Amino acid sequence: MANFDVAVASATDVQRMARWANDEGWNPGNTDWPAFFAADPGAFLVGRLDGEPQTCISVVKYGAGQAFLGFYIARPAVRGKGFGLQTWNAGMARLAGRNVGLDGVVAQQANYRKSGFRNAWNNIRYEGAAPDAPAPAGVTLADAQGVPFDRLAAYDRRFFPEARDSFLAAWITLPERASLVAIRDGQLAGFAVMRACASTSRVGPLFADSPAIAAALVSALAKRTGAAGIAIDIPDTNKPAVALAEAAGLKPSFETARMYTGEVPAMDRAGLFGVTSLELG
Repeated sequence: MANFDVAVASATDVQRMARWANDEGWNPGNTDWPAFFAADPGAFLVGRLDGEPQTCISVVKYGAGQAFLGFYIARPAVRGKGFGLQTWNAGMARLAGRNVGLDGVVAQQANYRKSGFRNAWNNIRYEGAAPDAPAPAGVTLADAQGVPFDRLAAYDRRFFPEARDSFLAAWITLPERASLVAIRDGQLAGFAVMRACASTSRVGPLFADSPAIAAALVSALAKRTGAAGIAIDIPDTNKPAVALAEAAGLKPSFETARMYTGEVPAMDRAGLFGVTSLELG
């Protein structure tokens, strides 16, 4: 009889999970995984069938009451045999009592609803050449690594349900990426990170106080990294963000639904021009 066991992943397992995500066409960043691991090292689970990794899930806790689920993958050879569901149940057990969010692919959204998740918005991935946009008058762009971290973390917190300092510190300092902030009247007015991926470079997060600032951040990041093309996962509820992408000639290529088991957390959704990561929120 086959033996199946779900256990906490090692750092090597998390790297493998990132490769599996790429196999699914999700196009994670080349060096994302150390930031994921830093966010909550016990949150990554791997299911092994007779000792061989075949399934995975991430169940990251944020603060006292929030969580985010991602990396829910069963390898093609074991699909339809119940091993993915066992992995799902183990992950959800770790998050009992929390408001759990996820970004669900279209094919799985009905199953997520059966598990108690409800739609908050859709994320539409827009891809294409980066816009050529200067910073608006009175706005300067600067490297995010040069900003006092408490200020950067406070700005990030406007757009995310809980503080995520360990993740954020890694996210801006890992290789194969660049991060910028926009400053207006001495205050942060935008923040964005672009990282290299197996295919199109991705922008996330993209937070900004206006569409013009968002466009300037993306333009500057593309020039700094030399990215030939970009991809941004944009909440469809942010109509100015969608209009900005369409005006720049970016085209929809992929879709997920942001879903929660509880109430949609309070955040500055008007300034959320691009989500950070489909895996961790």
